[in-house]
Amino acid sequence: MPPRSGVRSRSRVPLRLTVATLAASAALATLVQPVQATATPPSPDGALQRQLDDLVRTPGGPPGVIALLRQGDRTSVHRAGVADTRTGRPPRTTDHMRIASVAKAFSGAVALRLVDRDRLELDDTIGEHLPSLPTAWHQVTLRQLLNHTSGLPDFSTAPAFIEILQEDPRHHFDSRRLLDFVADQGLLFPAGSKYQYSNSDNIAVALMAEAVTGEPYERLLDRLVYRPLDLRQTSLPQGYRLPRPYLHGYDVTPPAPPEDISEVLSASGVWASGGIVSTPKDLNAFVRAWAGGRGFLSEETRRQQRTFIPGAASEPAGPGVNAGGLAIFRYTTRCGTVYGHTGNFPGYTQLAVGTADGKRSLTFSINTQTSKGLKPELLAKVRAVQEDFVCALLRR
Repeated sequence: MPPRSGVRSRSRVPLRLTVATLAASAALATLVQPVQATATPPSPDGALQRQLDDLVRTPGGPPGVIALLRQGDRTSVHRAGVADTRTGRPPRTTDHMRIASVAKAFSGAVALRLVDRDRLELDDTIGEHLPSLPTAWHQVTLRQLLNHTSGLPDFSTAPAFIEILQEDPRHHFDSRRLLDFVADQGLLFPAGSKYQYSNSDNIAVALMAEAVTGEPYERLLDRLVYRPLDLRQTSLPQGYRLPRPYLHGYDVTPPAPPEDISEVLSASGVWASGGIVSTPKDLNAFVRAWAGGRGFLSEETRRQQRTFIPGAASEPAGPGVNAGGLAIFRYTTRCGTVYGHTGNFPGYTQLAVGTADGKRSLTFSINTQTSKGLKPELLAKVRAVQEDFVCALLRR
């Protein structure tokens, strides 16, 4: 992963951005513990609850966490800590939140549903549908964009992009021109020759979808994903505001108290690569279909989706051993295998996974950011807890 950059927030704490998204001190434990005692409902699985309680007490860890498990028609919710340090209220399944790079699964869903409708083919190239993009990129295929083997340079690491964010984190970008920040560069490696996660890939995917349909990407999301799955609280905003109520996201840098950075950044700078806002309830419904819901994709397209590159990890890495497919990752844990995506964004870290038959699903959301380059010890702890939740999901 390329180096992260520092962006000054509108108050006092440096806001850390990782290129995966645009890319708790004792005081925090004191803050959340009284709320837990009164606001966190008892869990049927005490061991899982103790892990969540421990996670929010971890120095530099999240003020709050919520995990939603669905097993057939049965739903269980596990939570600890707070959604808002000011009011002390607990996280809820209907809280809006930034889903970060899980948005890449949504752009993948749009593209693959267009493949099923014969509007796109996986071997279609950038040159066929987006001839105005650099000639050096023209042979890159939709398949290579979806499995991050394209070689496209990552716009979110471009110095000019970072400079704009440093000057004004709420800057409103023209989302359809984000690739202009790297349009003077060739491919980082021959297309298809290696795996390298890039935020540019899913911008190009969305632009290809627009090119073949003549419809804005936001409308395609609504027609091909939101409405078929009844996702009523999911959207792709352009600004920095979040719909109410929302799970507040925090920069947690001990010994300072957590700083609310929920609305520091404009979503226009990540768009199809990380700008979607959803809720645990909606995200869980999406990942059931994306991981294996019957009728969402054809069997042939599903087979192509699940052609995995061993060792290709999502960003941040998910539980167990990771492998990358077409806008989906396979997570092989000690208890079994699930499919989905992770994401991190200033204030948020996400996991959304489901089983291959679409009958079981898990979303796991914390309200601070972690990645392999930012708080790696916290990420290791989060991944271990996530794996235990996957085991609970798969348990009969």
